[in-house]
Amino acid sequence: MGEGIALGPAVYLELVERAREALPNEACGLGAGTNGVIRRLYPLSNTAASPERYTVDPAEQLQAYRSIDNDGLQCLAVYHSHPATPARPSATDLAEAYDPHVAYIIVSLAADAPAVRAFEIQAGKATELPVTVQEA
Repeated sequence: MGEGIALGPAVYLELVERAREALPNEACGLGAGTNGVIRRLYPLSNTAASPERYTVDPAEQLQAYRSIDNDGLQCLAVYHSHPATPARPSATDLAEAYDPHVAYIIVSLAADAPAVRAFEIQAGKATELPVTVQEA
C-alpha cells in the first residue's frame, strides 16, 4: 500500500451518494478494482444501524468478497461514512481495522461539501493516503 488510492469518477460520486442514502447512519462496504484504481463498490448493510459505528454481517461480507473474485477484481478498500464527524479514523476505526493490505476510505458529511479521505491502518496507526479521481 502506501502509494495512494485512485477512484473512477463514477465511484467517487457513488461513495458520496451511498453516504447520503444511509443517513442518519454510517454507510459501509468494499471497493474493488484493477491496477490500483477502484472501479466498483460493493455496499454492505450496517447491521449496527448507527450514526457512530458500523458492523457488517460476516455472510454478507463473504458474499461480497466472492462477487469481487467472480468479477475478476481485487478488493482495494473498505469504506464507511461519518455522518457528523470529520473524515479521519476514530478510535473504533483504528481498533477494528482488520486488513493492513487495503485502504480505509472515510466519507464525511459533517460539512456542506463532502470530504473523501483514505488511510492505511496498521497496528492501530493511521497514515493518510492521497486520493485521486481518474478516468479508466
